[in-house]
Amino acid sequence: MVELKSTERLGRREKTVLVGVLLPDSEVSPDDPLDEIRGLAKTAGLIVVGGMLQKRQQIDIATYIGSGKVDELKELVEAHEADLVVFDNDLGPGQTRNLERLLGVKVIDRTEVILDIFATRARTHEAHMQVELAQLEYAMPRLKRMWTHLSRYKGGIGVRGPGEKQLEEDRRLVLHRIQELKAKLAKVQARKEREVAGRSEVATVSLVGYTNAGKSTLMNALTDAGVLVEDKLFATLDTRTRRWRFRGGGHVLLSDTVGFIRHLPHALVASFKATLEEARQADLLLHVVDTSSPEAEMQIRAVKAVLEELGLAEHPTILVLNKADRVPDRSFLDVLRAHHRDSVAISAAKGEGLDALEHAVREALHERALDAEVETGVANGRVLAYLAQHAQIQGQTYEDDRVLLQCRVPRRCLDFLYEHGAEVRTNGDHRLQAGA
Repeated sequence: MVELKSTERLGRREKTVLVGVLLPDSEVSPDDPLDEIRGLAKTAGLIVVGGMLQKRQQIDIATYIGSGKVDELKELVEAHEADLVVFDNDLGPGQTRNLERLLGVKVIDRTEVILDIFATRARTHEAHMQVELAQLEYAMPRLKRMWTHLSRYKGGIGVRGPGEKQLEEDRRLVLHRIQELKAKLAKVQARKEREVAGRSEVATVSLVGYTNAGKSTLMNALTDAGVLVEDKLFATLDTRTRRWRFRGGGHVLLSDTVGFIRHLPHALVASFKATLEEARQADLLLHVVDTSSPEAEMQIRAVKAVLEELGLAEHPTILVLNKADRVPDRSFLDVLRAHHRDSVAISAAKGEGLDALEHAVREALHERALDAEVETGVANGRVLAYLAQHAQIQGQTYEDDRVLLQCRVPRRCLDFLYEHGAEVRTNGDHRLQAGA
């Protein structure tokens, strides 16, 4: 089977020219539209030697940028003796083939760079499978082009490429591997769902946000987790869960997740579903934002788009305005807070604002609780101890061998109470259903 483009080959410090096409609905930095793709390229180990921008009302079907711009790009590539052209857009297989033929160098798009970074950062077997699945699904419609790469850069393949028989064999092999990976990841997903469900008696909070927003730094500040912190995109791919002990008493489970990015490839969102299960099942999301970035609002919208794709658009969320100490103009932070009133400004690196964040989290989790009467036997020590730890007990009365407690109980605790013989009623004397 034809070999996928390897991380080592892409990350060979190749001299790279960046290309950005600004369409009417493009969301990029007005000051430096190539800033993000430049960061991605550097994270992938490429040497950026030049860049080109173009404004278009619509893309060119054959080359994305049109024949005139292709000639201009070819001159730029030759002037810098570039090995590679990276587009900050998603190219179709035909467009990539046409561009490579006209430019005489490799051409890759934004998705391929992100996939390469994920492949480099994957540490666990699960992450490797997730990245491989996304790479294979990306490669399926591009197999013919990949044979062209072999003929151009490796030799040994006829200039007209392999016959259809070999291409069809490759497609069958790739499809078989895709099905195999999906089956394995489905088992991982089921196991992850069971693991997360097994923690239902403890409130769970999940960190989400744009890549490099400071989620891992915040995780360390709140839990002493010792999570790797790097000033690089996608430093964290594998979810970590730690206990966050509140200074005012009590605790929650806090999870760090993979960072999001503008136009995060759909294949990655799908393949990382198991990793993102922590966020899907969390009682509360902490959406961490880098307020020192001029693109903070754009990044907020990008994260919300991914959350919507995951079915989490309406999930309880607190916006955490991180790196508040690094905002060059305080008025910018004030504007963000005015636009997002349910937000908390912090500096995870300096430990500032963490008390306010804890208070906001406790309040948000409190809203997900309900006032109820819980009745159980006085000898039911397991339920009584559980309520003492997880509920706010406002009063209790005894009658014979029974005890009635007036308390505020998190909804997630109901199943435990029912399973251990307690009766739960709202103030209206209506018995709640388990899991209500």
